[in-house]
Amino acid sequence: MSSVPATPDERLRQVSFLSRLMKRPELGAVAGLILVVAFFAVTADPAMFSLAGVINFLTPAAQLGILALGASLLMIGGEFDLSLGSMVAFAGLIFGVAVTVTGWPLILAIPATLLVAALLGAVNAQIVLRTALPSFIVTLAGLFILRGLSLVGLKWATGGSTQLRGVSDVVEGDWLLPFFSGDAFEGLFAWLAARGWIETFGNGSAKVPGVPVEIVWFVLLTAVATWVLLRTPAGNWIFASGGDKTAAINSGVPVRKVKVALFVLTACCAALVAIITVLDAGSTDARRGFQKEFEAIIAAVIGGALLTGGYGSAVGAFFGSIIFGVVMIGLSYTNIDQDWYQVFLGSMLLVAVIFNNAIRKRVTGER
Repeated sequence: MSSVPATPDERLRQVSFLSRLMKRPELGAVAGLILVVAFFAVTADPAMFSLAGVINFLTPAAQLGILALGASLLMIGGEFDLSLGSMVAFAGLIFGVAVTVTGWPLILAIPATLLVAALLGAVNAQIVLRTALPSFIVTLAGLFILRGLSLVGLKWATGGSTQLRGVSDVVEGDWLLPFFSGDAFEGLFAWLAARGWIETFGNGSAKVPGVPVEIVWFVLLTAVATWVLLRTPAGNWIFASGGDKTAAINSGVPVRKVKVALFVLTACCAALVAIITVLDAGSTDARRGFQKEFEAIIAAVIGGALLTGGYGSAVGAFFGSIIFGVVMIGLSYTNIDQDWYQVFLGSMLLVAVIFNNAIRKRVTGER
């Protein structure tokens, strides 16, 4: 009786470093960032890559990146939220009214703003789950509803204007203000300036006084999101919910709760950006966050999130957002017409979708 040769176990097959690297969702974003930085290193004023220049493009990247982190996790979970940008405007209205009209301190106004955003995120989730309508359609409706409510609410609060001012005056001296506005690590930067390690003005003060707090929030939230996705059961549930909903339910994954939590998280990310931008500008207006939902989704896609769900990375969204910041600010350091930024958005989305589709086929074995 002849013996049948044992079939090698696929789980024990050695996978090359290059193969593992090609399957990483961040690969496209990292490669894109390298190319974009190389382009501006050749074409832009060298001041772009000074410390001040780096902070200059990381600041808008951080604001977009906080939105992109929420959008990325939601996309990994198999859903979209097109109301993100309008949520920034509406949350800005809630926060602005809370501190100027009602006179609440930040310790009350900030949680109240986040709570309202969380409730609206939960409403979006419940409509999607109970009606089985695509989240694309439900949140597209939310985009218009929240933008309209922002316009109506601001006119009510201001007596006819679509801009609410005076925030800086009422929050001045609040102990929570440094956590949401201004610069962090000012003492460190002053110490570095005193030793001549960073650029200074004629009076010896640092040209860059510190790291804007939105950058700190961006880095911290990226670290937390990455830990959740890669090191916790909740991360496995998110991937499972977006990859194969039926299989996830059969495996005991609380898919509905996961999706509700992701919608709530995404809305709260928008509210956090609203709080930061309102405090930085000292005002809010109805156009705050305009079209940011599309930029956030594009940044998430550049970062490796698949439109079909079940695949993506918080680190990828991090680098995808930095690409936006580099291009947005970098064009001002060149002689290139800044309207090319819109062309860049569409081109990067198309390239990212094609690249991610190729990676998906490589990961799943599709042809």
